Amino acid sequence: MARVVVNVMPKAEILDPQGQAVLRALGRIGVEGVTDVRQGKRFEIEVSDAISDEELRRVAETLLANTVIEDFEVVR
Repeated sequence: MARVVVNVMPKAEILDPQGQAVLRALGRIGVEGVTDVRQGKRFEIEVSDAISDEELRRVAETLLANTVIEDFEVVR
């Protein structure tokens, strides 16, 4: 068994209202020096060692990420 992580983030050209809300909140609580925040998703998946990288990629792009507006990374 192994743990695989899939990180999903909005594409750079997509507006991220949740990230912007966090950025504004940081200013309100007095945190300085943060210039941008992007909010994404992290999935941790327990898999058998036999699952292929291609199968993991298929899971990520068909189920976990909306590839029109999100990029993803599979970390084994």
